[in-house]
Amino acid sequence: MMVLTARKIIVFVFVFVRHLAAMILSLTAAVAMSSGSGSSFNSSLDAFDSSTSWSLGEDPSNVSTEPVVRTLTPDLQPATTAVAVQEVSPWDIALCVTGTLISCENALVIAVLFYTPTLRAPMFILIGSLAVADLLAGLGLILNFVFTYLIDSSVEFVTLLSVGLLISAFSASVLNILAITVDRYLSLYNALTYHTERTVTFTYVMVVFIWVLCLLLGLLPAFGWNCLRDESTCSICRPVTKNNAVALAVTFLLVFALMMQLYLQICKIAFRHAQQIAVQHQFVAISTTKGVSTLSVILCAFGACWLPFAMYSIVADSSYPIIYTYATVLPATCCSVINPIIYAFRNPDIQKSLWMACCGCVPSNLSLRPRTSSDV
Repeated sequence: MMVLTARKIIVFVFVFVRHLAAMILSLTAAVAMSSGSGSSFNSSLDAFDSSTSWSLGEDPSNVSTEPVVRTLTPDLQPATTAVAVQEVSPWDIALCVTGTLISCENALVIAVLFYTPTLRAPMFILIGSLAVADLLAGLGLILNFVFTYLIDSSVEFVTLLSVGLLISAFSASVLNILAITVDRYLSLYNALTYHTERTVTFTYVMVVFIWVLCLLLGLLPAFGWNCLRDESTCSICRPVTKNNAVALAVTFLLVFALMMQLYLQICKIAFRHAQQIAVQHQFVAISTTKGVSTLSVILCAFGACWLPFAMYSIVADSSYPIIYTYATVLPATCCSVINPIIYAFRNPDIQKSLWMACCGCVPSNLSLRPRTSSDV
């Protein structure tokens, strides 16, 4: 059964990566062809100009109507028939590559959780929900590249679809991280009743609430909360209005503050447990210190990725240079690259499934003790 599950994981990931790579290559080829066709067209115009420049040096005494017509036509052609080719921004390429990496990582996490029946605890439900959110965020970055360079981005539907997907996906990612924090806190605060059926039901309700809320947030621009009719009200992320961007940024700051408070309470509970178990004092002290350092890494990574973008969204608008927006958006997207490493790949149960999928064996030094959400 385990070998069959491992084969399913390998097939799923291989098919997903192959399709994603084919899509990226086709997009790159399409952009290159569009740029190349524009260049060849301009070069042909230049050659045509040089071939007819002899008429400018003609003897004025032999001027007639026909040479004048032939001389003016090449001069007017570039201005009237030249094709405007949009130059590909390196920032957009970096975002597309980041989206590809995000998609591959989280597709692997989803495959492991889906094809491993033993990973059905509330903790893994939240990790799976986070992986789905980050996967959609990665695909949203790729689609944004497609809409920018291969599809007419002036169409309102295309713009609203792109921004709606990104808002929903990244909002779900942030809220799922908060849900994991709440789950870890409850697993310590209610350690005796944590593994009851009520906890599983509460987890599913929380996941459904998160996705309904995020879908509504993504639909707000389509319901008229956009700046397509008044460009002066745009935020740093068109077509989101300045007021909406500020509201989302302030909400993120509140979420981050709540996470800090919950992790502070987790540390207090962990130290209290360490003091109550005198027999295992040294072992618990080491474990608690490791847990505190892990919490510090989680909070620092989350804050370093999202705080610059949130603060910049509050103070800036569409009149600011676009390079500042890219410089803050790119670290925010990198949070979805880090999430699978922090919340999934560090878990021994998921590591066991990955080892079975890759090589069909489990390393002897891999800890297989039961894990709960309190393991931070």
